[in-house]
Amino acid sequence: MNKIEVIGLGALNLDHIYRVENIIADGETVVNEAVLSPGGSSANTIYGLAKLGIATGFSGVIGDDPEGKLLLQDFQKAGTDTTQIRLKPGARTGSTLCLSDKPGKRSLYVMPGANNQLSWDDLDLSYLNQAGIIHLSSFAGDRQFKISLELMDRLDSSIKLSFTPGALYSCRGLKALAPILGRTYLLFINHNELQQLTGEDVITGAETCLKQGCRVVVVTLGKGVKLKSSRRSNRSTANASCYIRDTDSEYVIEPPGRGAGAEIDTTGAGDAFAAGLLYGLLKGKGLEECGRLGNITALFSITRAGAREGLPTPGQLSDRYQELYSQQP
Repeated sequence: MNKIEVIGLGALNLDHIYRVENIIADGETVVNEAVLSPGGSSANTIYGLAKLGIATGFSGVIGDDPEGKLLLQDFQKAGTDTTQIRLKPGARTGSTLCLSDKPGKRSLYVMPGANNQLSWDDLDLSYLNQAGIIHLSSFAGDRQFKISLELMDRLDSSIKLSFTPGALYSCRGLKALAPILGRTYLLFINHNELQQLTGEDVITGAETCLKQGCRVVVVTLGKGVKLKSSRRSNRSTANASCYIRDTDSEYVIEPPGRGAGAEIDTTGAGDAFAAGLLYGLLKGKGLEECGRLGNITALFSITRAGAREGLPTPGQLSDRYQELYSQQP
């Protein structure tokens, strides 16, 4: 196997996705479709990178049950190294209940299961330290959060940390996440999570994360948000599906003119975006082009139910980029 370029670390879950017309706070509604799909934020991104031909691995834990076996097989089908996924006898594999409606809203309920048993004994630092990039996502348990914090001092200084805190970590606030943010090269966060984390809007929140030590902040904005930045010389307003900021520049990534097909399910769209952007970064592309690749990968992902079924191959990604921007990525 080639040297592993990106290793994921995070919760491994089986997603139970129920597609409904609208998510309701109280009452009764009909489920239009039920789907079982492998999930976990970092795991979805690693799967997406593997499908794009990147050498990947994953470190995490599963239960000794059919669900755990399914997660392993799905990774292996994509070519991801699974030698560091530990099995916990007697434990149930983690699961997520996901309600997804037609307007694109989601409601997630996590049962951590075996993920809450992850310990230092399950992590091989020599394995993690071989990667160029570690892609870290959240765990539900406090012990696993502490492991994430302590890991920052144990990773080789040459490794670039890609971090997607999700809602579970963003709600802990800046002070709690400071050790991770100070070590983060790429922060992937959506609009709501950024507000949870910083209490600020997109542009000011991104600046705050840079001050915490992040090198690049990537804020995903769904179907689009109107942004006006004081850093832009013409102070123009743009419709942005993503805002990328580093210490020197900002990039407002507009939604592509057309998608890869009809929108079916937005589960995992942010994870798919991260896969596309990281793919571009590994191929030596600039941040604006990486953002476009992230957008296109996310658009592919939402054409199928579940976080992984719609993810593109390298040829599909390249063809769509050529179609939208009249140039090869």
